[in-house]
Amino acid sequence: MSERHSSASGKKPDAPDRLIYGFHAVLGRLRRDPEAVFELYLSVSRNDVRAREVHKLAEATGVKIMQLEGGRLDGMVGTRRHQGVIARVDARQRMIALDDVLESLAGPALLLVLDGVQDPRNLGACLRVADAAGAHAVIAPRDRAASLNAAAIKAASGAVDAVPYIAVTNLSRALAQMKKAGVWVVGATGDAEKSVFSIDQRGPLAWVLGGEGDGLRRLTRATCDELAYIPMSGSVESLNVSVASGVCLFETVRQRGGGPGI
Repeated sequence: MSERHSSASGKKPDAPDRLIYGFHAVLGRLRRDPEAVFELYLSVSRNDVRAREVHKLAEATGVKIMQLEGGRLDGMVGTRRHQGVIARVDARQRMIALDDVLESLAGPALLLVLDGVQDPRNLGACLRVADAAGAHAVIAPRDRAASLNAAAIKAASGAVDAVPYIAVTNLSRALAQMKKAGVWVVGATGDAEKSVFSIDQRGPLAWVLGGEGDGLRRLTRATCDELAYIPMSGSVESLNVSVASGVCLFETVRQRGGGPGI
């Protein structure tokens, strides 16, 4: 068993911590919030481009780096799906402002807005879908909606560390802010006149999806630039919000010929 310390400085965790794993989640946290990363654990058997990238970034930001055998990494997180990279991070959710996301976009915006999703498991699933589609952020109201609790984090399967989650006080105001920044805001609703597949989605875009049962609220609908429906051929009348989010986001990805940042 090998244990090598590549960086001796490190950061002392003065807050509750937890482990995240996988290159996407760890690199995302190192790039977005390096102060929240206390230690990095890398497999001794990984010396490829991705492993060198995460090592270099951690070293540059003063994160303590430890190289361990794969078996020890398996035991730390209870799975072999860590890809040879684990990080100990601040367990507290850091505040991320919508301005920060809008001002740091690389390429056309792709945002997912959730209007009153109540089930934390649905929230987590939406975060997972948003991460898979390469969305820049997920935005939701702070009140009368599911919070980013343990159930949501579990359902997100690591995506909570890869895609920014922004809880806003006033959703309509946040939508107006996106529009002012040049983002086209499209609400998904079954009674729209246009299909999600007929809208040009190559420019900056925010998809807005409603909560379970009630869908988009009146003021949210009125704030959207455009409304669209998902064509359905079967007997069901609606899709789960995370499934609907996937349909909308990946149609944007298809039209752009890849995801944001790809």
